Amino acid sequence: MKKILFCIVLAVTLAACQKTQTLEERAAELCAYIPDHELLEKSRDYMTPDFYAVLDTMFYRLPQHEALDHEWIYYFVTGNGGTIADYEVVKVEQSDKDHAVATILVRQKWAECPPDETGGTASAEEGEIPEEHILSMERVNGQWLMADFDGHKADCIRYIANNRKEQAIRQAISDYLLREIAPLYRQGELCVPTLMIVAEDEDEPESVSVFGDFWVFWYNIAGDTLKTVSGGDHPGLITISYENNQPQVVAFERVEDGSRFTPSAKRIFSGRYDIFINMHSNECVREAVRREQLSEYVLQNDLNVHYYQDFGWEPKELEL
Repeated sequence: MKKILFCIVLAVTLAACQKTQTLEERAAELCAYIPDHELLEKSRDYMTPDFYAVLDTMFYRLPQHEALDHEWIYYFVTGNGGTIADYEVVKVEQSDKDHAVATILVRQKWAECPPDETGGTASAEEGEIPEEHILSMERVNGQWLMADFDGHKADCIRYIANNRKEQAIRQAISDYLLREIAPLYRQGELCVPTLMIVAEDEDEPESVSVFGDFWVFWYNIAGDTLKTVSGGDHPGLITISYENNQPQVVAFERVEDGSRFTPSAKRIFSGRYDIFINMHSNECVREAVRREQLSEYVLQNDLNVHYYQDFGWEPKELEL
């Protein structure tokens, strides 16, 4: 009887060890699909559907109004120092039959080894101290998949929500400019606002104050070029409120023209005046923002154009 019990205990122990080993091997396999710098298409087969969908949105489906708007997403592990990650699974702890957490050490190695003094190739060196990371695993349809990495899923969801809120605010401002400001100018075939946001204040949950330099441009399409017909800027403070969870422009306090420009701008922008005036007077910054937002408009509306051109100036290429 004791021999039978011993055999049973031994079998259970061996089975448990085999299960742990299998999870460790699977965790090591999943490490190859951690989205460092890029999200591989084949990662879809190694991630839970919701985790992949969140990352896919972050990497490929968010419009960017500023360069590298969510740069942090590209550097899950190695940063931007030209290294590659070497993964080591330290342990895997299973919390229930469908969930487990793997502790991983990551060492940085140079992607390319520089030549040494003799002309040979130096060996790759490990980073100074290995970093610890947490890979969450979930069993879906009998297969262990990556469900999260270092809690970035929650970071991504929060960022996406904030981004969509920001896009809704920008769209409300654009709609207002098209409705109230654009008709004041000589019209062309299409009008595209350019929003140079200085700052946003959310003093109350249902109210947002947006300080900025707001431009409208009318264009005609000539071949592959958007030719400027007219345009101008209207700096000031736009107040947004929410109606049925949709942002609406309820007030626009504009900077005055002529001799009243500076005093009215200082009053409206207050402590943000220096930021505003630097942005307003810097043509390079203004054109960079205009090019980026105009390029986004062209892509969203599937226009067959590649340049835009102001009267008397050479065409400028869009970022397509």
